[in-house]
Amino acid sequence: MTATTVRIALATPRYPASPEESVRIVEELVARASERGAAVVCFPECYVPGYRGLGKTPPPPNAAFLESAWTRVGVAAAKAGIAVVLGTERLEGDALYATALVIGPDGERLGFQDKVQLDPSEDATYTPGSSRRVFTIGALTFGVAICHEGWRYPETVRWAARHGAQLVFHPHLELGGPDAYTPTTFADPKNTFHEKALLCRAAENTIWIASVNYAAEGSATTSAFVKPDGTLLAFQPYGQEGLLVADLDLSLATGLLAERFRPG
Repeated sequence: MTATTVRIALATPRYPASPEESVRIVEELVARASERGAAVVCFPECYVPGYRGLGKTPPPPNAAFLESAWTRVGVAAAKAGIAVVLGTERLEGDALYATALVIGPDGERLGFQDKVQLDPSEDATYTPGSSRRVFTIGALTFGVAICHEGWRYPETVRWAARHGAQLVFHPHLELGGPDAYTPTTFADPKNTFHEKALLCRAAENTIWIASVNYAAEGSATTSAFVKPDGTLLAFQPYGQEGLLVADLDLSLATGLLAERFRPG
């Protein structure tokens, strides 16, 4: 790999049977991603303890469990020498946030990116965040746009690109169902708009997009890497658990179109 190339892993695990299982699965996949040479591994939306909604009801939020879980993932990251973007949740008083915790390859917590733009169905569960930031791991600077906000709100990705991000991670959850259309190719014209939106987010900002979903039978979206020209690099087979690993050339992420944006 060149000095401008970074290897990224996208973890596509099943929905966890319990909060404890979510942590065990994360620990296992962190180790596996490191074995495959990845510098960073990203997990789906709220994977620890599991997303609340769409028919899923994890136990009530528990600050002590979350603190323990984050510590365990930090230990796994340090042992493997890999950075982690962990879809999780956090409590601040009575407010529950859907968030991503970024952990460095030394196991230290670099900070959170809360979900700022909630889906209306989440209003009774989560509190919207109020700010955005970028993170740097080695040569890579990245942002995080969680689920709904990355698909429907272009400004969430543009903000990161205009603040130096070469890549935006997009942790999400889409479980499909018995009546859902199940594609076999990424951005299938017969499918919903969601994956096509990711092609737009990359091309309109000239940066990489790395989207990551749970593995679920009948899911209409999957984990994928989209290049800065808006074309697909690779995707995980729909509904299939595993790690999607790719080498990203950061020199392709110029951010040119994001920088040229001027509000109308």
